[in-house]
Amino acid sequence: MKRLLLAATILAVLCGLAVNATVCEEKKARDPNLGKLRHVVLLQFKEGTTPAQVKELEDAFRALPSRIPAVVGFEWGTNNSPEGLADGFTHCFLVTFDDAKGREAYLPHPAHREFVGLLKPRLEKVLVVDYVARD
Repeated sequence: MKRLLLAATILAVLCGLAVNATVCEEKKARDPNLGKLRHVVLLQFKEGTTPAQVKELEDAFRALPSRIPAVVGFEWGTNNSPEGLADGFTHCFLVTFDDAKGREAYLPHPAHREFVGLLKPRLEKVLVVDYVARD
């Protein structure tokens, strides 16, 4: 009898966990503020921006994760697509936050504002897309 009761309890707990996981996943699907938030930034620099100036901007952007705790992931690179559809954008930066609250802390952060101030004089175009990562 004790084994049967123990098995029933374990089954109930496992079912409860499965239901909670399903509810959490459904809630994430409905709420755009839940889940890893990706902040994609594409940059096109003004004509005449020197390689040294581009390097300075790359280094400044790459320094943001160490200065802003809300950043939990970061990667970047330059366009190498053979399709010819980049529309002049040469650089892509992907900043990851745990959720929308991380982005809310990042955007007004003094280090981010300082970077934007450095970037703007050299910036021809920028494209920013944010999304919640889905499995």
